[in-house]
Amino acid sequence: MEIKNISFLVNNLDSGGIENYLLRFLQYKHSEFNRIYIYCKSGSGGQLENDYLKIPNVEIVKRKHSYFNIFSFIWMNDFFKRKDVSVVCDFTGNFAGLPVTVAVFANVKKRIVFYRSAMDAFKQSFLKNLYSKFVKHLTFKFSTTILSNSEAAFDYFYKIDWRNNKRFKVIHNGINADAFIQTTENLRAELKIPNDAFVIGHTGRYNQAKNHQTILNVAFRLVRKYPDIYFLFCGNGVKKSLSDLVLSEGLDGRILLFENRTDIPVFLNTLDCYFFPSTREGQPNALIEAMIMGLPFIASDIPPIRETVGDNYTLYPAMDVDALAAAIEKEYFDRRGRNAALQQEMFKRFDYNERFNEFYEVLVND
Repeated sequence: MEIKNISFLVNNLDSGGIENYLLRFLQYKHSEFNRIYIYCKSGSGGQLENDYLKIPNVEIVKRKHSYFNIFSFIWMNDFFKRKDVSVVCDFTGNFAGLPVTVAVFANVKKRIVFYRSAMDAFKQSFLKNLYSKFVKHLTFKFSTTILSNSEAAFDYFYKIDWRNNKRFKVIHNGINADAFIQTTENLRAELKIPNDAFVIGHTGRYNQAKNHQTILNVAFRLVRKYPDIYFLFCGNGVKKSLSDLVLSEGLDGRILLFENRTDIPVFLNTLDCYFFPSTREGQPNALIEAMIMGLPFIASDIPPIRETVGDNYTLYPAMDVDALAAAIEKEYFDRRGRNAALQQEMFKRFDYNERFNEFYEVLVND
């Protein structure tokens, strides 16, 4: 199939799992396409907008959509036709239902839906569940291919034998490991953290699923107990949302908060242990990056994380402060250092050349 123009649909371009995945893919594969339209359904761009615009054949389209405003979808239909879009790929799971339906009327032959979360992200209610069921029906009916980065997502959203349905395909995340394994710098001198301190860290935007309150409860307990333990957090909204609480506990010198950072390999290289007790994930890029660094990790026992790390590692209940604190405490005493076997396993499973080529083949082949 010859691709003329392709449109990727996202909510916005703030730094997050979906947005970083697509950016990395396009940096790697953009020359294979004619025109690439990044369609932001919230009507706004975000922190990664300039990075996307550095890619030669990318155009960003900002058009706010209300799911009850038919005129916004009439505009989308006209856009697909005017731009001669031959492939639409929507990264919003069930909520791709209406856009792929529009794509049918716009005569877009290839309509791909990509699930990037392994469960619903909205607060459950009768009306919301009813609407989600409706748009999922549209997604199933009108998409030509349904992708996910985890089996857990399909197990949750589709109560069918999806493994024997050719329209369904799992494509794991791809990470370019070079930036991580070649990093020798760290932030200890800059942050005035002693070289012999034990540093625990977390990367991820501030939202309920990332479980920051539990992370803080563990941090409060451990930094009070051990004078050489430090915690580092970074991600959109983290400093803004947590600073007052950390200051009120008088622990701002030992629990350091940052907003989104562009030096994640250096940030991770500062750590002795990675802490990731999420309550909901798709396939967590942040955890994969930490494992590529070979960092010992403490993570929650939820299906997408179990699928990501495999069966050879102990995981913990996401809300169990006692169990999580005890697990980190064991790492503190063991001081195991980097895990070379873990690094090699992650290099192989999430190699960006293989994983991005898998995605590309879905986009271009009939």
